[in-house]
Amino acid sequence: MSSMGRRDFVALLGGTAAAWPLVVRAQQTTMPVVGFLGTSTANNPTLTGFRRGLGEAGFVEGRDVAVEYRLTEGQYDRLPALVAELVGRNVAVLFAAGGVQAALAAKPASASVPVVFANGSDPLRFGLVESLNRPGGNITGVSFFTATLEAKRLGLLSQLVPVGAGFGVIANPANANAESQRQDVEQGGRVLGRPVDIVDARDEREIETAFATLARRRTTALLVASDPFFFSRREQIVALAARHRLPAIYEWREFAEAGGLASYGTNLVNAYRFAGIYVGRILKGEKPADLPVVQSSKFELVINLRTARTLGIEVPLGISAGADEVIE
Repeated sequence: MSSMGRRDFVALLGGTAAAWPLVVRAQQTTMPVVGFLGTSTANNPTLTGFRRGLGEAGFVEGRDVAVEYRLTEGQYDRLPALVAELVGRNVAVLFAAGGVQAALAAKPASASVPVVFANGSDPLRFGLVESLNRPGGNITGVSFFTATLEAKRLGLLSQLVPVGAGFGVIANPANANAESQRQDVEQGGRVLGRPVDIVDARDEREIETAFATLARRRTTALLVASDPFFFSRREQIVALAARHRLPAIYEWREFAEAGGLASYGTNLVNAYRFAGIYVGRILKGEKPADLPVVQSSKFELVINLRTARTLGIEVPLGISAGADEVIE
């Protein structure tokens, strides 16, 4: 081979080698992308369920599908901009995991992008779907109706703490369910014959302030209203309840596992597993309009007896016997 030929060959080889990474990147970009619109990914069991469902549908994150995360960290007013970012990334499916607020923000995008939601609100009430069996449009998902259980939780709290003044309630006014939650707990308080003191909290600082306010007012029992941001801050909230020696009931079992007195709601991991399965089915070509809204009908009561003993509370036998899980 002539010297000129050798140079040409080396140049050709070098150019081909330089192109290899571009080819690999081009191949990687053909992987479908799911947009994940949530509150937080830190210590979040919903991700476990979502990824498990994706896996059951044949998709492993990083191997068969890429996931773009956009997180509100409780700032629900950021949702429209985050949805626009994900749509701009040409996601194949948009998964609204940050409560009904995320689903409402994502729905306008459903004209061009399939949307799967998972939240504790009534999708008919908020106009997310036309019907549960035949959602219509380009959106479907999982509904576990926990936002409608505040009065039920208040009744359970009354059995756990039968003696004392009124109930304290911490609620997030930025939650789309805030007004109905307020009405539910006020009605529940009237039925139980005990006043309800509702304090608002929108961020970490206001959570601290809410507990200080309720302690100053000598609240004897606490209900933390259903809210995705509160769930993401559950360790802070449970620690504050312990510091102020406030027996409290929450929506999810993860609060009780973190040291909260009690929780009543559905199983989040399982609910988000169904959502992951739906995302996978849509990636395979199914239409959201043909996928009925999954309704979670099983609710679980979890009691933390360690916390009860610390607070000097004797859990009624009827409550502990009827609990789905008792943490000793």
